[in-house]
Amino acid sequence: MTIRPNAPMPIQLRHFMRAGQHPARSVACPHCGAAAHRPCRVPSSSRTLADNHPARRSAWAEATAVCPQCQVAPGTPCHTEGFALPDQVHARRYLEAEETAA
Repeated sequence: MTIRPNAPMPIQLRHFMRAGQHPARSVACPHCGAAAHRPCRVPSSSRTLADNHPARRSAWAEATAVCPQCQVAPGTPCHTEGFALPDQVHARRYLEAEETAA
């Protein structure tokens, strides 16, 4: 068996190895501009944060889960009476995303 030290890691294994991190880190942060799989930071001082920004969690839930409240597909923003919710999702969509990630 040949061992290739620079072989790309499969995405399923990469997420398993990062199990200590919140799954929202798999998307880029729209608030601070942190790349996927990088910690959020304070834009003015570039100090890294221990937790993710709420906008990042919203973007992750929107990208990965169906909203049970407004019945939209992943990738579609939540809406209330036909108007899209700006940079936020319904609470039930967070629960659905966490169940999907588990």
